[in-house]
Amino acid sequence: MLGLILTLLVIWLVLAILGIAVKGLFWLFIVALILFVVTGIFGWVRRRT
Repeated sequence: MLGLILTLLVIWLVLAILGIAVKGLFWLFIVALILFVVTGIFGWVRRRT
């Protein structure tokens, strides 16, 4: 489970960087940032229980 969460975090981070790099894809940055935060919170909650 931890491997899946880390993989998702890396994917969201790459998409966020791509969204910043390409000016027309700023929406991709916003979506990736939201998904990164949600996945991080989910992983943190799962790990604490």
